[in-house]
Amino acid sequence: MKQSTAWFLACRPKTLTVSIAPVAVGSAVAWHEHGHLLWLPLLAAALGAALIQVGTNLFNDAGDFLRGTDTPTRTGPRRATAEGWLSPQAVQAGAWFAFALAFLCGIYLVSRGGWPIAAIGLCSLAAGWAYTGGPRPIAYGPLGEFFVFIFFGLAAVGGSYYLQTIDLSATALFAAMLVGIHAAAVITVNNYRDRDGDAANGKNTLAVHLGRPLTRGLYTVEILAPYALLPLLSGLGWRALLPTLSLPLALFLIRRFHREPPGPAFNGILAATAALQLAFALLLALALVI
Repeated sequence: MKQSTAWFLACRPKTLTVSIAPVAVGSAVAWHEHGHLLWLPLLAAALGAALIQVGTNLFNDAGDFLRGTDTPTRTGPRRATAEGWLSPQAVQAGAWFAFALAFLCGIYLVSRGGWPIAAIGLCSLAAGWAYTGGPRPIAYGPLGEFFVFIFFGLAAVGGSYYLQTIDLSATALFAAMLVGIHAAAVITVNNYRDRDGDAANGKNTLAVHLGRPLTRGLYTVEILAPYALLPLLSGLGWRALLPTLSLPLALFLIRRFHREPPGPAFNGILAATAALQLAFALLLALALVI
């Protein structure tokens, strides 16, 4: 395999929208409430968020291989380190490079947003490394979904809104919750698919703790909760219903999640869940700006 292709796949491009969607929503809330939009902070925040996710994905690729979690029996997408396409040292170096680029974006963003943005950025970088790195990786415990909800929901949407307004609002935090819940569902798909292998290798994710029936219920709640909470956006009137245009895809994914046996089919469900989060987020952003 070509090196460029291996690096592209190692970055996991199908799920990178999970980091970009909350930036769009946070910026849309700012437009809705203040009537203006600063494009340079928006673009820098989107690029920085994507780079942090790329670095996190690369650390995960190398970390799972070095810990022996990625085995030949794994049903998930092929991983660059486990397949021998790239060395773990090269992948880890790539992760640090992505983090360095994100840090450069952060320098500009901190000049705009001050210490709150510095705190969000540094915590995001630390969490990205700790997701698979360190003595007690986040991904090897039951809090993966919670951390994704915090960083790809509250922090990303709230931080993007703050960069636009140097303020924070209840609407921004509420929108952040909706986006973050769908982001957590992406991790639930991944952990449900890999549950048996993770349990055998000491990776005690929430899916391992809950078991398959309860994890199916968790996924259903994660997918439907943002739709159920939309009526609380009362200030949008009928426009709050726009995200429900993505509801048919949500119901289709729930049905597949419940009916498909754990295996390679969940790779498609994983990508489609990320696509659902993006569709919901863009429709929510549209509702905020029209």
